[in-house]
Amino acid sequence: MRKDLPKPDEGAVFYEDQKLYATLASYPITRGHVVIVWKKKVSDLHLLKRRDYEYLMDKVDWVRDAMLKILKIKKVYLMYMDEVNHVHWHLVPRYDKTGINVLEERPKRLKDVSLARKLERNLWRR
Repeated sequence: MRKDLPKPDEGAVFYEDQKLYATLASYPITRGHVVIVWKKKVSDLHLLKRRDYEYLMDKVDWVRDAMLKILKIKKVYLMYMDEVNHVHWHLVPRYDKTGINVLEERPKRLKDVSLARKLERNLWRR
């Protein structure tokens, strides 16, 4: 992982390869909030090469599918926010709040990383 990016919580990373990693959010909006982070320094999504963009989105879909199954939900919101000038996606499970209302939730510090192992195991059961 790059040294200038915030370090994920210990045990929260459930997928990593040469290009990106997927981790439970350190301050999740809802239970199961995941962040997928591009490792190479790229300040905005439109600056990724097409093949890298497609690779990233394939992994976003892969992780989303695991979240749907493990969390037993019907919807995962995909949010791209570039406030830190680094390519990353937030995957936020929808439970009882819909639409923009999910953003009204107060993030709380992640305390339990056990969901990361469940997601990791499910990724390979396609």
